[in-house]
Amino acid sequence: MTSLVVAALGAGVGCGLLLAVAGLRGRRAVGTPRRSARRVAVSSERLVAQLACALGAATVVAMVTRWPVAAAAAGLVGYGLPNIRAAAGRHQREVARVEAVAAWTEQLRDTLSAANGLEHAIMAGARLAPGPLELPVARLSARLRYEPLGSALREFATEVDHPLADFVVAALVMAAEREARDLGPLLGHLAECARDDARMRSRVWVGRARTRSAVRIIGGVVVVSVIALALIDRHYLRPYGAATGQLVLLVVIALFAGALAAMDRIGRIAMPERFVGRRHPADVA
Repeated sequence: MTSLVVAALGAGVGCGLLLAVAGLRGRRAVGTPRRSARRVAVSSERLVAQLACALGAATVVAMVTRWPVAAAAAGLVGYGLPNIRAAAGRHQREVARVEAVAAWTEQLRDTLSAANGLEHAIMAGARLAPGPLELPVARLSARLRYEPLGSALREFATEVDHPLADFVVAALVMAAEREARDLGPLLGHLAECARDDARMRSRVWVGRARTRSAVRIIGGVVVVSVIALALIDRHYLRPYGAATGQLVLLVVIALFAGALAAMDRIGRIAMPERFVGRRHPADVA
């Protein structure tokens, strides 16, 4: 019973720190940030959540086990927990953004046949832009009223910040500044490439679902076993309280952490470098 009370108090410390820091910063501690919020604000809120989880987890483990190595490991796990939970959300947002680039490219290709030039086609389809590109396309349409097409497109690429969008923007810039021909078939091919990329990401994510489930089960069994032994039979875990036991525990935790880091690295999809930036048309050779 005492251990459960200590665990509840430790969790309360972490939640209290999160609420206090969020209140001092004047931001919401829970809920999804508004679409108009800047990325820096989102990163700062995530950092606050990571620090709160790390402090809460380390406090609970330190009070229950009194092992400094276990407390440090729990703090690291708590720090990375928000990122682990957000992995699925990042995958969904990435796929949605790639599909939005494909849909906007196809829309632009279809509008070009009935529009009076590329600028008119972009402005005509601004209201029908896909969700993830709604604001960037609206800003692009607004810039076309007072900026050259090439400069506005480069700023659009900088705002979207995705290599696939760079390919589309490069084709549009070449059409605007070099009078390239056959823009419609080229846009159609780029849209198909973007959809292939989205399908590839979905297949990779689904194919590795079994591995992620196995990691969760193994980690959960280990954590539950240690907690159960700490509450039921602390004598069995007494050797870990000595210096040698802490060293052995450090090696075991390091092996677990190295395996998880290697799995995470293998599961990442390498993104090509972006090649379209915010430059003046005169700077382009």
